[in-house]
Amino acid sequence: MIESIIRFVLSNYTLTCFVIGLIAAGIALARKPKPLSREQVLDRLLAYYCLIGIGVYLCWNFVMHVFFGETAAKFIGWADSPFQFEVGTASLGFGVVGLLAFRSDFGLRLAAITGPAMFLWGAAVGHVQQMIGEGNFAPGNAGVTFWMDILLPIVGYVLLAGWQRASGNKPKASCSPIVAFSTGPRRALG
Repeated sequence: MIESIIRFVLSNYTLTCFVIGLIAAGIALARKPKPLSREQVLDRLLAYYCLIGIGVYLCWNFVMHVFFGETAAKFIGWADSPFQFEVGTASLGFGVVGLLAFRSDFGLRLAAITGPAMFLWGAAVGHVQQMIGEGNFAPGNAGVTFWMDILLPIVGYVLLAGWQRASGNKPKASCSPIVAFSTGPRRALG
């Protein structure tokens, strides 16, 4: 039983990091003076989402694909390949941006969500193609990983939009739709 739980937690590290990020945000919020503003709550949720839900998760993904590529490939239902190194180093780049976004402004947090969102949504499309075309229903292709690839970016964008609204910043009218989220540099709440 314990072995199964440990195996689930370690194998589904996208979900694990997301939950640990929520717990860390809860602890940080519990330590703050009350009452808490909506902006403070959303800032901490977003900060720990970036730090752990994106940063730690994707750095862990780097380690798995680069140093344990055969294990990662087997979990996904694929053969090991030199492409594992490329997936791993891309994950490392996105992970480092997530770590940097922990105590950063809107722009870096937008980048910390958008890069991984494109990566994860692209991976989800690949998972669907593998399920339909190859009948690949391995846990790393059709299980928790697939659903987290879809949902994790959505959660990030919802937190980011809520944090922006709660802080009272208004997008500049002349910006493109992507840049319209950003209101320029702003200091994250401690």
